[in-house]
Amino acid sequence: MHDALLRGASTRVLAARRMAHDGADMTERRGPFYSESNRVEAFSDGVFAIAITLLVLELAIPATSGHFTQDLRDEWVSYVAYLAAFANIGVLWMGHHTVFTRIKAVDTGILWRNIVLLLTVSVVPFPTAVIASAYRVGTTADQAAAVVAYAIVGMASGVAWLLLFEYMRRHPQLSDPLRHDDFWRPNEPLITLFGYAIAALIGWFVNPSIALAIFLVFPILYVVRVRSAEHREE
Repeated sequence: MHDALLRGASTRVLAARRMAHDGADMTERRGPFYSESNRVEAFSDGVFAIAITLLVLELAIPATSGHFTQDLRDEWVSYVAYLAAFANIGVLWMGHHTVFTRIKAVDTGILWRNIVLLLTVSVVPFPTAVIASAYRVGTTADQAAAVVAYAIVGMASGVAWLLLFEYMRRHPQLSDPLRHDDFWRPNEPLITLFGYAIAALIGWFVNPSIALAIFLVFPILYVVRVRSAEHREE
């Protein structure tokens, strides 16, 4: 009886050890595929939400009695800059969401590149505020400098996307294998990079207001390209 009890206890201990080992293996296998990806997306969504909310703080409140209509009218550029930046962050979030639906595992390389991308997102409210200030109290030269600053942030976003896309192309094991090479083509990042570079040149050498209009059009073009691609796939 005593020997039987010992054998039973030993069997239960071995079974418990095997279950713990199997559980650890499952955690290791699932970790990169589920937990880490979800945490990256949740953190990124928080950064996007904060950045897009901060934009509204630069909309000036009328403060002159009897001149509210004129004050609101004088702030028209602030509204245009706000709409452009809001739409820009919105399409960046849409792109980020789409990209992470294709990423099935997250490693350190993706984490670092995602941090760089979020850096370019979090700084968008700054050049937006600079544009509003330049058109409120600045000269034409100030306005040109402001739109160039905004364009530089847009170019930095293109570089960040390019780094992420190139990394994913070189690490197919981290991505959904369906149309891997086609999805991770650097077309969109390059369009962003060169598009903002052209806008910066126009804003500096031609007219800053034209560059501001281009910033407003960019997100619309992105949505049109995405919708066209979806229809082609259907």
